[in-house]
Amino acid sequence: MLQKKVCLLGSFAVGKTSLVSRFVRSIFSEAYHTTVGVKVDDKVVRVGEQELRLVLWDLHGEDQFQRLRSTYLRGAAGLLFVADGTRPRTLETAASLRDDATTAVGSVPHLLLLNKADLTDAWAVDAAGEATLRERGWRVLRTSAKDGSGVEEAFAWLARELVGGADEPPDAGR
Repeated sequence: MLQKKVCLLGSFAVGKTSLVSRFVRSIFSEAYHTTVGVKVDDKVVRVGEQELRLVLWDLHGEDQFQRLRSTYLRGAAGLLFVADGTRPRTLETAASLRDDATTAVGSVPHLLLLNKADLTDAWAVDAAGEATLRERGWRVLRTSAKDGSGVEEAFAWLARELVGGADEPPDAGR
């Protein structure tokens, strides 16, 4: 069985831990729990005939006081950057983290998850903003850890990339 390390990166309170809980255990909790350092989970997925163990490193949220530790990224085969669609400033952090991560691990498959898509009344990233991100080379997918939308799709796309290439990015046709 193949095993691949995937790191989730983003600002505080964007939903990284909730996305992992939704994917690994199919649960969502309204309680907010700050990740200190790193939390590691895993899940076995099937990609065609291949079984793949995704080892998911949920890294602490980044802010001006706590910077990304590149040692956490060592050995990462894939990256999920998470931003909160109700807080556009978290996109700036995701962009900065992508630069830092690329320096640390090189070019690996990655995806930007615009999380909290269920909060439609508070959504602050418009279609033009998403299009600009795509023009800058981001693969973008809206997700909701709360209702589960886009979560399986995001991890499945990354898993396909990790075992030999996905057919189309998850945001194709949007």
